[in-house]
Amino acid sequence: MEREKFGGRLGAILALAGSAIGLGNIWRFPYMVGENGGAVFIIIYIAATLLLSLPIFFAEFIIGRRTQSNCIGAMKKLAPGTAWKWFGALSIFTPLFILSYYSVVGGWSLEYLVQACSLTFTNADAVEVRGLFGEFITGTWGPLVFFTIYLLLVLGVILGGVRKGIEKFSKLTIPLLFILVVIIAVYSVSLPGSSAGIAYLVRPDWSKVTPATLVNALGQSFYSMSLGMGIIITYSSYIKKQENPVVTGFATGVSDFLFAIIASFAIIPAVFSAGIEPGAGPGLIFETLPFIFTSLSETMPVLSSIIAILFFLTILIAALTSSVSLMEVGVAYFVDEKKMKRSSASLLVFAVVWAAGAVCSLSFGPLKGVTLFGNNIFDIFDKFASNFLLLIGGMLTLVFVGWKMDKEAVRDEFTSSGKARGSRRLFESTYFLIKYVAPVLLGIVFIANFL
Repeated sequence: MEREKFGGRLGAILALAGSAIGLGNIWRFPYMVGENGGAVFIIIYIAATLLLSLPIFFAEFIIGRRTQSNCIGAMKKLAPGTAWKWFGALSIFTPLFILSYYSVVGGWSLEYLVQACSLTFTNADAVEVRGLFGEFITGTWGPLVFFTIYLLLVLGVILGGVRKGIEKFSKLTIPLLFILVVIIAVYSVSLPGSSAGIAYLVRPDWSKVTPATLVNALGQSFYSMSLGMGIIITYSSYIKKQENPVVTGFATGVSDFLFAIIASFAIIPAVFSAGIEPGAGPGLIFETLPFIFTSLSETMPVLSSIIAILFFLTILIAALTSSVSLMEVGVAYFVDEKKMKRSSASLLVFAVVWAAGAVCSLSFGPLKGVTLFGNNIFDIFDKFASNFLLLIGGMLTLVFVGWKMDKEAVRDEFTSSGKARGSRRLFESTYFLIKYVAPVLLGIVFIANFL
């Protein structure tokens, strides 16, 4: 049977953009901008994307489209009989490991969408809203049920296949995501007192620019683009040979960045309007913003309720688009290498992820006493993935393409055999970044995690 492919460039770009656009764009990027110099951070972030993230993206793209195979299959073709097979295995393990705890947060977003639809944030007082999050995640069955429903939604998309599932889902949800976040941003910047939040985002504050600012920009750009976890390798293996990698890469990066910027204006002005200090992490979404919806409901209850529903719908969709790409990496492996039917492979991956995710979910409740160095199971998963798995995966990608692969093979794939417009002029500079610059920058991010 012929391996599935994306229908065209638009479907491929939207699928890749969906993998990049996720919860980090919403809860981390706005806070990072304000805390690291506003407009200055945005400029540094763009530079970090050009010097670090896009070179890694292109390296992964080259591996995937060159081999038209999953992560392990790619290493079998490009480096048969070598230890690089373990790089392929890591690239499959990492996204499933991340999906297990990421889906727990996805379940939280689903539960909060239900709460918003039932007008909980409109009818409750501020104290009740503040306590909702802690009360919910420390439960047993509630978080497990919503986590399971969320993961079933992801499974439903994956079962549809590459074109009828992933591509169709991406074409529907990515435009919808941008429409929703623009509506919320317009509402946010129109609130009384929102001008302070706008200034927080756009005013250059050079006093906040430190070496840590550079590291934060590098890290945020790297993590935001879904690098180092086999997604780009897998998705690019579904992309036709005639597609231009440069166009695909820049379109993905621009989509990810643009969504993060709009999301910043959707969140931070509203936070300042309510007189609350902005903060990063799940607390921004599940504690601070519901509090804002409640406080605004006193003067504009209908509009506040609508915005709350739209906001948590945005959160849910952003989480789903990323989760679909995470699950597909494992499914592609079982379909390609083990010759399993997509349905069987999808159910197997679902079962493995559900088992690990259930433990992460319970780590806030019945298993909260299970800790390591003060971290519960959920935090252990998160930190191990962010501090080790992703960075090691990204570094091995750069080393493989920059030092292991034949340069002419890399050139051939990057330029689509010389047919991709503009790619030939960019190849030498991109190859230099892959081989020398990006590994140094990624090494800095790795070291900074332990300082």
